[in-house]
Amino acid sequence: MEGISSLSKVQSALAKHDKEFTLPFLVEQYLNRIHEKQELNAFVEVFTDEVRSEALRIQQKLDAGQAGRLAGMVIAIKDNICYKDHKVSACSRILENYVSPFSSTVVERLLAEDALIIGRLNCDEFAMGASNESSYYGPVRNNADKSRVSGGSSGGAAVAVQAGLCLAALGTDTGGSVRQPAAFCGVVGLKPSYGRVSRHGIISYASSFDQVGPITNCVEDAAILLEIIAGADNYDSTVSQRTVPAYTLDNKEVKREKIAYLSEALNSKGLDPQVKLAFENSINTLKAAGHLVEPVSFEFLEYVVPAYYILTMAEASSNLARYDGVHYGYRSKRAFDLESTYKTSRSEGFGAEVKRRIVLGTFVLSAGYYDAYYSKAQKVRRLIRDKTNQILEDYDFIMLPTAPTPAFCIGEESDDPVVNYLADIFTVQASLAGIPAISLPAGNNSAGLPLGMQFLGKRFGEADLLAFSKKFQNLLNS
Repeated sequence: MEGISSLSKVQSALAKHDKEFTLPFLVEQYLNRIHEKQELNAFVEVFTDEVRSEALRIQQKLDAGQAGRLAGMVIAIKDNICYKDHKVSACSRILENYVSPFSSTVVERLLAEDALIIGRLNCDEFAMGASNESSYYGPVRNNADKSRVSGGSSGGAAVAVQAGLCLAALGTDTGGSVRQPAAFCGVVGLKPSYGRVSRHGIISYASSFDQVGPITNCVEDAAILLEIIAGADNYDSTVSQRTVPAYTLDNKEVKREKIAYLSEALNSKGLDPQVKLAFENSINTLKAAGHLVEPVSFEFLEYVVPAYYILTMAEASSNLARYDGVHYGYRSKRAFDLESTYKTSRSEGFGAEVKRRIVLGTFVLSAGYYDAYYSKAQKVRRLIRDKTNQILEDYDFIMLPTAPTPAFCIGEESDDPVVNYLADIFTVQASLAGIPAISLPAGNNSAGLPLGMQFLGKRFGEADLLAFSKKFQNLLNS
């Protein structure tokens, strides 16, 4: 799909009214590409007939000059985002063949602007994972090296954009699930501030963390997608009532930004040497461009992963209680009464990682352990948030590697869940603090594996974060 890596390029090509390049033609190119790249396992389902029909309809709107702002954008959605009259399973056996009776707010807003949804994307089961290996449908393979993971949990979304199977994708980010796979696949991944985007119609993992975010080839496409999906929603009481800024406005102001990087991150023992080199090169590139880049201390780095997992597992144990084999979804054929229906359906319907998190979450919420674990983790979350906001009072952005390593081999870390959890060490800080963060491509290592650099901004400061991200990308590409 050479030459059509951004919405502006697609729309420019469509505006020429070239009979060779039309929306139906573009859709066929993507469908062919998806077929050619089936071994990546990025898609759970492709909406072939529907997307062809919609392409014809939207082409007519384009010809009449009446199309929406996303006309020409072929997008796919993670398999935990509800789309009316379409299956949604969160890549779990327990929701296999479940058809959603309504659309999520983000899907409704995409469709209102004439985006074309081409299919639903593979992910870790119930978005619980950092490698896309816990999916009921099997792991997603990295297009840069098919023996490597895609990252998780939005692995299918990152690979679909990386491999040119769609122009953009929507994922969800709980503790890094948009940003980490984006880094592993060399694309842009944005996590908005908590409350910036409605969670209505998103299958919940951890309700006080989950946020929908775009995965794209460029910052400009992330900006227009956020501008369209963000904003108040009567169906979600946690979403902000703030006006959505025009993220797509081109900020040409030449500003000397102040950027903090965490000295503990740079000196972390688990940091891959080539990731460290890319981090140092990014720091030097920013300094050479006139930005002030300074180290700061963040003494809570070693606590971010334990606090995050205690809190999210507790919320998961509550959110996933509804999947009981009674109301909807998978029901075991071995069940013979109410108790056995619960036990066998949940045991057979959930995968190992989801069951682990439900059990641990139930444990930390139980009598005698609530104060020792859950209550203490909430206090640590407050400390992390306050310290992060304190740094952002003195600096415009915080800079970190997105992940401590490049993409690892499939099966390499699945035997030790703690090792997998530590892959989130640099992404969960933004999630705990509820602030926006973006992962940007930062070149490849010597083996050709993509690396990502991450920037954190002030809460609801997405406009500044996106404007700076464009500058950073231009610096790296110059």
